[in-house]
Amino acid sequence: MATFLYRLGRLSFRRRRIVVMLWVAVLAAIGIGAMSAPGTSSGALSVPGTQSQRAIDLLRKEFPQASADGATARVVFEAPSGQKLTSAANKAEVESLVAKLETSPQVSGVSDPFASGLVSKSGTIAYAQVSYKVAQADVSGAAHAVQTDVVQQGEKAGLKVSLGGNAVEDKAASKLAELIGVGVAAVALVITFGSLIAAGLPLLTAILGVAAAVLSVTLATHFFDLASASTTLALMLGLAVAIDYALFIVSRYRNEIRDGHEPEEACGRALGTAGSAVVFAGLTVIVALSGLSVIGIGMLTSMGLASAFAVAVAVIIALTLLPAVLGFAGIRIMKSKMLTRRMKALERGEGESMGVRWARFVTRNPVKVLAVSVAGLALLAIPAMSLQMALNDDSGKPPGSTQRIAYDTLSEGFGPGFNGPLTVVVDARGSDGPKAAAQDAYAMLVKLDDAATVRPPSFNEAGDVALLGVVPKSAPTSEATKDLVGEIRGHSAALHRDTGADLMVTGLTAINIDVSTKLSQALVPYLAIVVGLALVLLLLVFRSIVIPLKAALGFLLSVVSTLGVLVAVFQWGWLKDLFGVDQTGPIVSLLPIVLIGVVFGLAMDYEVFLVSRMREEYVHGAGPTQAIVRGFRHSGRVVTAAAVIMVSVFSGFLLDDEVLIKSIGLGLAAAVFFDAFVVRMTIVPAVMALLGRRAWALPKWLERILPDVDVEGEKLRHALEAEQTVSAPEPVLAGVAAGVHAGSDDHGAPRTFTGVHASGDTDTPAPAQRAPGKARGLSRLKQRVARGGDATAPADTTEPKAPARRKRLKNPIRRR
Repeated sequence: MATFLYRLGRLSFRRRRIVVMLWVAVLAAIGIGAMSAPGTSSGALSVPGTQSQRAIDLLRKEFPQASADGATARVVFEAPSGQKLTSAANKAEVESLVAKLETSPQVSGVSDPFASGLVSKSGTIAYAQVSYKVAQADVSGAAHAVQTDVVQQGEKAGLKVSLGGNAVEDKAASKLAELIGVGVAAVALVITFGSLIAAGLPLLTAILGVAAAVLSVTLATHFFDLASASTTLALMLGLAVAIDYALFIVSRYRNEIRDGHEPEEACGRALGTAGSAVVFAGLTVIVALSGLSVIGIGMLTSMGLASAFAVAVAVIIALTLLPAVLGFAGIRIMKSKMLTRRMKALERGEGESMGVRWARFVTRNPVKVLAVSVAGLALLAIPAMSLQMALNDDSGKPPGSTQRIAYDTLSEGFGPGFNGPLTVVVDARGSDGPKAAAQDAYAMLVKLDDAATVRPPSFNEAGDVALLGVVPKSAPTSEATKDLVGEIRGHSAALHRDTGADLMVTGLTAINIDVSTKLSQALVPYLAIVVGLALVLLLLVFRSIVIPLKAALGFLLSVVSTLGVLVAVFQWGWLKDLFGVDQTGPIVSLLPIVLIGVVFGLAMDYEVFLVSRMREEYVHGAGPTQAIVRGFRHSGRVVTAAAVIMVSVFSGFLLDDEVLIKSIGLGLAAAVFFDAFVVRMTIVPAVMALLGRRAWALPKWLERILPDVDVEGEKLRHALEAEQTVSAPEPVLAGVAAGVHAGSDDHGAPRTFTGVHASGDTDTPAPAQRAPGKARGLSRLKQRVARGGDATAPADTTEPKAPARRKRLKNPIRRR
């Protein structure tokens, strides 16, 4: 793996113009194809096999006029203060608005408030139920325009008109979170590298990668039905991992330049080592997201696969386009004029970074650090024991939105249950007395304590399938409504025994309950599949049993702590004013599953980035504790920057008005914070310090079975050392290097740099030594400096003897 990526990195660096042109052509082709794509479909949940879905399938066949799977809207009317809707003028205005709704495009039916008894006892509030022939995402702009006209016309007449239901168009989502995330990412990258060029490359390649992924997902809608949330999650996660991967490779490239390698060689070595870690980190993310398909919910499957594809694109971009862009940057990427004096000293190898000092502190006090960290996360996890889940409805919309106003107005006039009516289907096709069976069901429903109203049965043309309506007394997301659905379904067996008819409950509220139940039941199997497959990948990467187990257990600790925080804020109401939460309620059912998939991928990224460098140092001869410290020296800063970027990106969603978006933002931000800073940067080094060499132990029988993927680049190092013995060293030009250190493999040795360039720029660190086996390439770089050329310019021209040098470089690797 490392040898292949080494060659790929050098090839992309050398043929940078061709690589960039190919990517531009691919983006153009995908963009053209995406322009004619139908786009994503509705986010409506369909769960085959559930009772609510079977009932919908039956209604679609027996009651086609009911549009059982179509979008719905509730138009709520409220009389002016001191008046009633039953007055002649107000009644005429409401009937006029209802007539306008009936002529709206795609409408299959509208219930008249006065004829259907949908007027409150006070006479001040009424509503009309609008059913559409099409699904939520297919409601046309013309239909939305009629909704808007009805609201405006009613308000001109003095009425208060609000809209609820899934057929109502949501306000355009704010892009503030994405803008904040990109801005914070740019600042963090500049602070990390101290260079605008080095900071700009990860952002540039990440944006191009996300564009390619999102356009590809849009193009895929020609062939697949994808949920509208697919592109959102793919955009968010693709941007996150693309910045992480590019950041890791660029950081390693700069380290190789400091070790004295010429840019092309540095790019090859960076891809051979950091690139291997990126490949396996990407694979763990892809495994985690693809695992969403095992749950059996179409929307989650499309979200998971689209996001996994975005991660795959990010990996390919990092391995091909990024080396090509590095080829244009050359050693200008080393210009760190924006570094502080202390950071410049660290660049020269003087002093110790905060990451190194932290690693030394943890390794000196592993038991205390481990106890405090685990106890803190366990304390935060306690509220997770009270976790309640439900799908969101209009009660979670921002205060002041038309959906929230409609929800609150209906609750005031009729009770909260009117926002989530239940549809009861009596399938009497196998019954001798369909009419009697439906009446028995109606008599049973009116006796239920939590049933506010029950609508009498209506039959299909054949008279063997009946439709009844039940309005609960409690809110749609409450436990009482969930219990009511279970109680109604519990009477199905008795009804079938007495009459031969089957009883089923459906409707949006029942579907949401079924989906929440299925998600709850899938949580543990999903965790087992994802963690199990990821353990296999980490076993291959680190060739250790303890480290993969530690990584998985640390992740689980992060997840339960995050769920505890979500329950405390959004369910219990702790610090709700701080986060702008106006009302509490159950956690959205989709959130824990998506949280596990996304955060597991990011957590394994940090694990691979940090521990792979520790393993590299350990394999190269460092002691267990020394390997931990050296791993932090080289990767701690990168992991910290990546985590800060991700926390900032996800925290930006807290600025959204909608509770669902807030909970997603807080959940992802808290999970990344806990996992990166508490688990990976604290618990991991503490556990490894306690275990010592046992952390890297692998049974011999298992070592013989496992393939050696060489993620740390050990085979590559041996191949390059073999090449070193073939290449004759050249003398160093006098006055060019100020000092020589032990070489790129002795990462613990201090680096000494000169700041001498032809341009007189003393802030740019220049390599102070020649890398073993690269004397010829580096001497050409120094000769350009000696001749007065710009050493920072990328080498677009090739010396006459370059092909022969490359041939000598590659042959030893091929022989291996």
